[in-house]
Amino acid sequence: MDFASLSAETTSQARLASVLDTAVDGIIVISDSGRMLVFNKACEKLFGYPASEVLGENVNILMPSNYSDHHDEYIHSYLTTGHRKIIGIGRAVHGRHKDGSIFPLELSVGESATPDGRQFIGILRDLRPKVEAEERLDAVQAQLVRMARVNAMDEMGSALAHELNQPLTALMLYLQAVTRRARKDGETVIPADMLEVIDRAVEEADRAGKIIRRVRQFIEKRDIERIRVSLAELVDEATDFTMIGSRARGVAINRNHTEGVADVYADPIQIQQIIVNLLRNALDALNGLKEQTIDIETWQEGNRVAVEIADSGPGVSPNILPNLFKAFATNKPTGTGLGLAISRTIAQSHGGDLTVQPGGNGQGARFRLVLPVFDASIGKEHTNGR
Repeated sequence: MDFASLSAETTSQARLASVLDTAVDGIIVISDSGRMLVFNKACEKLFGYPASEVLGENVNILMPSNYSDHHDEYIHSYLTTGHRKIIGIGRAVHGRHKDGSIFPLELSVGESATPDGRQFIGILRDLRPKVEAEERLDAVQAQLVRMARVNAMDEMGSALAHELNQPLTALMLYLQAVTRRARKDGETVIPADMLEVIDRAVEEADRAGKIIRRVRQFIEKRDIERIRVSLAELVDEATDFTMIGSRARGVAINRNHTEGVADVYADPIQIQQIIVNLLRNALDALNGLKEQTIDIETWQEGNRVAVEIADSGPGVSPNILPNLFKAFATNKPTGTGLGLAISRTIAQSHGGDLTVQPGGNGQGARFRLVLPVFDASIGKEHTNGR
């Protein structure tokens, strides 16, 4: 071999070594007998073994027993029959760390014929972040569903308490008027036993009124668990959660988060409940339309942080707009009319607000959630003295 050829080979080897060492995914090369020939730095981090410790060893030391016990058989079967089970296909498998822990991997396998025999190249990607993200989304979904039910009951309880309090008060006044008329001028025009029944009815109506007032106080003063949090992060998590599934297929999501925006002081689950509700409403508005776009933007305005969710739908109907944020008002055939009412209540309980630009005439609706900036000096939201 002349000097030029040697130099080219050296350069090629150096280039290959650099690619292997800088690759984000794990790369393993094994011989047709299952012995590891290449074990890059990403694999060292992934499995906890230094390359010097595993090179020349059978690759099955990186596998849980249900894989490792049959791996050599798979290689022998492929070399003998040519029947592929994973080569050129790829699949989710499990790896075994040096400490014995088992973790999920995505494995793609290729092969190459070399002067030293057939070799197999495995590309491995750690699936733990993906699995953790899915588990987190599942947990957030469960929390959102639970919180939606709790808040729906709160809103319904408050509405019912308000509505029932008025007829109960009227009932007490009528009964008291009857007793006063019956005892006018010291005369009793109603039998004493009947007056006693009326007095008991007044007492029971008064007791019912007190119970309702306590229910309203409990609902209105319910504690909220708040922490310092990035509104943009809450929005992104809620968006990723909402856009899973066929309902969101084909919808373009445009996100624009202004950098340097201050944190807010909020209950993350309640704020995400608002975002999920707004996004689901936007998806409903886009149903059946040719252009399906949702724009999400966050920015800071003085002592307030805002997020706006706009869709390319037809906008809010003028007929429903005056009552849009009131309980039981809805323009959906299957809606309850509680979502936006609950969302605004949550926003206002945080010292913020939820408003809408209704759109129409070719413009979609734009819902804006505003929350006060977190004030680190006092450990709570900045509410401008409120």
